[in-house]
Amino acid sequence: MMGGHHAITGAAVWLAMTAPATVVPTLGVLDVSPGVAALGAVLAAGAALGPDLNHPQATAAHSAGALSKIGTGLVGAASGGHRHGTHAPLVAAAVVGAALWLADGGWIEPARFTPSWWACAAVICGSMAFALRVLRLIRRWPAAWIIGAGTAAAVCLSWPGFLVHLPAVVAVGWCTHLAGDILTTGGLPLAWPFRISGPAFVPDAIWKKNGYLALPVLGNAGSKREWVLCSAVSVYVLLALWASIDALLPQ
Repeated sequence: MMGGHHAITGAAVWLAMTAPATVVPTLGVLDVSPGVAALGAVLAAGAALGPDLNHPQATAAHSAGALSKIGTGLVGAASGGHRHGTHAPLVAAAVVGAALWLADGGWIEPARFTPSWWACAAVICGSMAFALRVLRLIRRWPAAWIIGAGTAAAVCLSWPGFLVHLPAVVAVGWCTHLAGDILTTGGLPLAWPFRISGPAFVPDAIWKKNGYLALPVLGNAGSKREWVLCSAVSVYVLLALWASIDALLPQ
């Protein structure tokens, strides 16, 4: 799936879980304020690019010149390359498990200027910048980083209560990315770091000889089917986002 489509589906899943059901149907799985739903949607869009941090041509690889290329190269080397470690269900389970563990443990607002506070700021800054660029809302990286840094500062200093929801935002974005990729012909490394070939009765297009699993209803990444789906998803995001923003306005 293309980067922009990962982002818009990440936002859609977050909104489906959190937005008011006043304009379009939502699941209401997470009970959060409309503000958390709206900001979380943008950050989930950026977080949905996380699994591609090991791709040399991904949005993140171009985000900070040579420094970002070195960073994505290191992540790629550690994870075995694109659609390997960061796309593994095992890693996704770890991300979700960490989010659930933090929630169950009463993850609270980190104290200012502690390591966890700075980590939250970095996640917000990067997620906002990635979302703005991949969705083509901002044309140049410096402007995207400035807005990302401003958002991180505003949230961490003036709205620390939002940080309670940040692990869930990242988990939703990450898992939505993998759900999108398994619907393409490339698939996902089912048992990474191990390679398990599928049984003979399973078509190679579904369980590949390299151990990847795919349900390729969208065909190749960037296919017309993918564009049709994500065009509809974009409309859903706009309507659900409007519902969240409208709930913030004086009635």
